[in-house]
Amino acid sequence: MSAKLSALTSDSYIDISQYRDQHFKGNRYEQEKLLKQSHTLYVGNLSFYTTEEQVHELFSKSGDVKRIIIGLDKVKKTACGFCFVEYYTRLGAENAMRFINGTRLDDRIIRTDWDAGFKEGRQYGRGKSGGQVRILTFFFFHA
Repeated sequence: MSAKLSALTSDSYIDISQYRDQHFKGNRYEQEKLLKQSHTLYVGNLSFYTTEEQVHELFSKSGDVKRIIIGLDKVKKTACGFCFVEYYTRLGAENAMRFINGTRLDDRIIRTDWDAGFKEGRQYGRGKSGGQVRILTFFFFHA
């Protein structure tokens, strides 16, 4: 496929990112195959106060939501800023990647990414205290 043709058919909103679940049981090829067929999204940067109902209201605008799994602190069992949204169809998930990623929910800019599929136990955050930890790096440039 020529570069021009692939640019026309590419959809950067639904392409799989470089992020990979480091705890995935299998090789990179198997994981990428599952990501390309997935109906499940990882949603990050949620407020700790965002409810399942708020997530459902927003994400159901792009397709029929099968289930929502709110990420929990391992110890306290309270929300810790992420969730999984599973759709009945790939199209619903693709629409969410196109139209919901980067939008505001509960005063937070949320980010979505493909997930290979929810498995029990993944709802618990992986930080030291059970919460999700994301390291931000800032670069300052001088003109």
